[in-house]
Amino acid sequence: MVHRRYLRTMSGRKRVGDVLAMAAVALIVLFAVFPIVWAFLISLKPEEDIVTATLTYIPRRVTFENYVAIWTRSNFPTLISNSAVVTLMTVAICTVIGTLASYAVARYRFVGRREMMMFYLVVRMFPAVMIIIPLFILMRGLGLLDSRLGLALAYTTFLLPVFIWMMKGFFEAVPNDLEDAARIDGASRIGAMVRVVLPLVVGGLVATAVFVAIGAWNEFLFALMLTTSTGSRTWPVGLQLMVGEFQLPWGSLAAGGIISILPVMVLFALMQRAMVRGLTAGAVKS
Repeated sequence: MVHRRYLRTMSGRKRVGDVLAMAAVALIVLFAVFPIVWAFLISLKPEEDIVTATLTYIPRRVTFENYVAIWTRSNFPTLISNSAVVTLMTVAICTVIGTLASYAVARYRFVGRREMMMFYLVVRMFPAVMIIIPLFILMRGLGLLDSRLGLALAYTTFLLPVFIWMMKGFFEAVPNDLEDAARIDGASRIGAMVRVVLPLVVGGLVATAVFVAIGAWNEFLFALMLTTSTGSRTWPVGLQLMVGEFQLPWGSLAAGGIISILPVMVLFALMQRAMVRGLTAGAVKS
C-alpha cells in the first residue's frame, strides 16, 4: 500500500515537472518568435497605421505595398544578390580550407597543435572592431576594397576558426581503423579522407556550413566598413542606410527584414535533418 502511494506520488511529481518544462519551453519559443511575428504584422500595415497613439498588433487594413515598394523602388534585389554571392563564396572558402585543416588537426599529432587550436579560440574572443582598421588597410593595398571577394575573405577571418573547431570534433569521432583499412587497400591519405571519412561526416559538414552561411548572411560591421557602393553592399547595410535623419520607414524596414530571413528559413527547412544528424554524430566520440 505504501509502495503504491509512493509510486503515485512520484508519478504526479513527474507529470508536474513535465508540465513545467513544457511551459518553460513554450515561453522561450514565444520569446524568440514574437519579434519575427510582430515584424511580419507591421510589414502588412500601411505607413499611417504603424505609428499611432494606440498600439495595435493585428492590422486593421492588410496591404503588401511595403513589399512592392522595397522590391521595386530600392536596390534591395541587388543587396540580396550581393549577400547571396558573398555568403556562397565564404562557405566555399571555409569548406575547402577548413575541411583540410580540421582533418589535419584531428589526425596528425604535431608540435604546437594544441597552441594553434587555442589561438583559433582566442581569435574569436576579440571583438571584430579591433581588426577593422588593419583589415581595411590590407584590403585597400590588395585592391579588394569594395568588392564581394574582399568581403568574403574578410568574413573568412572570423568564420574559418569556427569551421575548424566544429569539424575537428566530427573527424575525431570517426575511428582511425577505417582509414587504416583503406590505406592498406592502396588508397592515399587524401583518397581515404575523401572516400571513407567525408561520407561519414557529411552531416556535420552540412551543419557547420549552415552555421557559417548564417554568420556570413547576417554580418553587418565588416560589410559597412569595407563597402562603399551599391554593387558590393549587402542587405544588412542596405537596411541600415534606409534610416534617414528625418525618416524612419518602419513598414519598408519590416518588409525588408522578413524578405531577408526567408532564405535562412528555407535553408533550415531543407537542411534540418542533415544538421540534426551531424550535430548528434559529433556529440559522441568513439
